[in-house]
Amino acid sequence: MKSCVSTAMSAAVVAAMLAFSNQSHATVFAAWQVAGVPLGDTLNARKYPANTSQKQAAYPNGTVLQMTGRCTGGVNLLDIARQPPWKQRQAIRYRWCEVWHDPAQNGHFVTGWVYGKYIAPY
Repeated sequence: MKSCVSTAMSAAVVAAMLAFSNQSHATVFAAWQVAGVPLGDTLNARKYPANTSQKQAAYPNGTVLQMTGRCTGGVNLLDIARQPPWKQRQAIRYRWCEVWHDPAQNGHFVTGWVYGKYIAPY
């Protein structure tokens, strides 16, 4: 009995490690920058894709962001990367896009969401 439990736990640990390692190797970030934010204002990164969601951080124009590629409406930044920059911006203008960032600047990266109207391909 002890051997079965130990084998099952070992298999679960190996499966979790493989899933995590495959996920981390498959992740590719798209570099986009904050652009078009009114003078004196910043782009808010939020916990969820909504204006009412908790604010995680704020970024001024010119800040380069690490985007996961995922945007609302099924748009993927990596899929549109070969299009001209104006066409990429048009595709995400009214969408929320996921960012991978360190809001507290302490090495703890999390996902957040920024509004597509205020980002541009870098």
